Amino acid sequence: MNQNAEPSVVNDAVRGNFIPRVWRLITPYWRSEERAKAWLLLVAVVALSLVSVGISVWINHWYKDFYNALENKDAKAFWSLIGYFGIIAAAGIVGAVYRLYLTQMLTIRWRRWLTEQHFARWLAHKNYYQLEQGGYTDNPDQRISEDINSFTDSTLTLGLGLIRNVVSLVSFSIILWGVSGSIEVFGITIPGYMFWCALLYAAVGSWLAHLIGRRLIGLSNQQQRFEADLRFSMVRVRENAESIALYNGEANEHERLSTRFNKVWKNFWTQMKVQKRLTFFTAGYSQIAIIFPFIVAAPRYFSGKIELGELMQINSAFSNVQENFSWFIDAYVTLAAWRATCDRLLSFRQAMTDNEQRLPAIDVQQQGKELQINDLSLDLADGRPLLQGASLQVLEGERLMLSGRSGSGKSTLLRAMGGLWPQGGGAIRLPRERALFLPQKPYLPIGTLRDALSYPQSGDTYAPERYEQVLHTCRLEHLIPKLDEVNHWQRLLSGGEQQRLAFARALLYRPQWLYMDESTSAMDEEDEAMVYQALIDQLPGLSIVSVGHRSSLARFHPQHVRIVEGQLVAQ
Repeated sequence: MNQNAEPSVVNDAVRGNFIPRVWRLITPYWRSEERAKAWLLLVAVVALSLVSVGISVWINHWYKDFYNALENKDAKAFWSLIGYFGIIAAAGIVGAVYRLYLTQMLTIRWRRWLTEQHFARWLAHKNYYQLEQGGYTDNPDQRISEDINSFTDSTLTLGLGLIRNVVSLVSFSIILWGVSGSIEVFGITIPGYMFWCALLYAAVGSWLAHLIGRRLIGLSNQQQRFEADLRFSMVRVRENAESIALYNGEANEHERLSTRFNKVWKNFWTQMKVQKRLTFFTAGYSQIAIIFPFIVAAPRYFSGKIELGELMQINSAFSNVQENFSWFIDAYVTLAAWRATCDRLLSFRQAMTDNEQRLPAIDVQQQGKELQINDLSLDLADGRPLLQGASLQVLEGERLMLSGRSGSGKSTLLRAMGGLWPQGGGAIRLPRERALFLPQKPYLPIGTLRDALSYPQSGDTYAPERYEQVLHTCRLEHLIPKLDEVNHWQRLLSGGEQQRLAFARALLYRPQWLYMDESTSAMDEEDEAMVYQALIDQLPGLSIVSVGHRSSLARFHPQHVRIVEGQLVAQ
């Protein structure tokens, strides 16, 4: 994982106009196969939001009558208005409950759709491999899990909040304009002056809030990355617990984890300072907003131009208009986190796009019945050459052993055959027949042993007796009773057992071409001879390309090619 790659990737992702890029992230769901249900839910939520605005307007008018009843000591009107309020409150409660419920339903449906889309794209074009190898982006698990969750929730929350605020702003602006009257300033009569006061108050507040809190966007982005890096480091300790324990590496790992957490701590501390300044401002802004309308409207009340009920109605309307104008201030922290989430998702998607559009330097295709390598060159990521002008031919049914000094490019050549190595040039023609790659460290998914044996196929692909047969052949009889046991097999089995399990997988799959990268390195020579002989006996006509060091492998490979100073040399 390249920790230094993130800033440049983010900059690339957000380069240009931010809004169109986010729009392209938002809109596909609303045009997808789920669009009918999505739009139905959205319309219902928006309608309930408008109902809540209507109830707020309703309550604003109720304020006027209620406070006038109090001022006039009209008990009959008082109790009538209390009952009236009960009806309004009941409608508001029902609307609020179903608005939340339907919003959550829409959020999880959108998240599910976006997550499935990103799963498919991340796993396509070998993105999951190339992005990790090239350091184009970090922590894709966070991008897909946490960032998509945050994105859908925040987008709907902010979007629906904005719609509700706009409608509320229009409704209460009309009320405030009508009840606030006019004022004369320097000989100029200003109609609806309370409305203009609310607008000016909110505009100044929004501008100051942005100046104080704009650093939160970058800090939020960094905080998520540092948190993900810390989690990744702890997962690495769990995955390599045995090796760390044998090395007595606890002190070293403690230092690494502390270094990671120190970044989390420092960035969070900086966030705290910025949020403290922003909270000082927003809290003071909110407190002043409570008395500000009374101060501005007091001269008209004390002059007898308006009654107490009208004063309270003006206060309520002013508060709503000011709050709606101040939506940006109240939502600033959420907006900053949303912008940071969008930046991370956009950078992740841009990295996948770059990888998908990158033309392969090595032409790898499937054709014919033999393996052909023509004028192949392989380079490391730093540009250092491994192979230059290499050519090779392996006919159907032949068994070839590929050897060479450590770092000479043996495993890289096998990766190139699998379409995983982008640096270099030339052409590789793979046979069209059924093929299987066996890496040095087999992948055993968490699940039943039957699933691990069948991977990448499902666990019910083969007859039950076939699983038992291949386990017996590979000297794994003790695992037969555990075929339907769910476990973390890479932790439970030794390195040699894992490699023998991979050979059992090959016997199940019955490929016509088998490519192996030191697939017996953890076995003793007896087990190694046993699994190779099983392949030869049970899969007649099998073509094999093996990367290996041991001289004991030579008898299973009539052909032997060695990499010497960047060239393929037949032995």
